[in-house]
Amino acid sequence: MNRALIAKRLIRLRGKRTQAEVAKAVHISKSALSSYESGTRMPRDEVKVALSKLYGKSVHEIFFAQ
Repeated sequence: MNRALIAKRLIRLRGKRTQAEVAKAVHISKSALSSYESGTRMPRDEVKVALSKLYGKSVHEIFFAQ
C-alpha cells in the first residue's frame, strides 16, 4: 500500500470541496482527513467505504490500485 499515492488520489478526488466538507460528509474530523491526505495515517475500513461512496469510486480504485 503506497501511502503517498493514496494521499494524492484523495486530494485529487476531493477536488474543490474543502476538507471540512468532506470530513463532515463521511463523519470524521478534519484533522483525520488531513492525515489521510498527507499519508501519515490510513483510514479505518468503514471510512474507506464512506470515502469511496462519496467520491463514486471503488475502495480498490482509491486504496489498492497501483
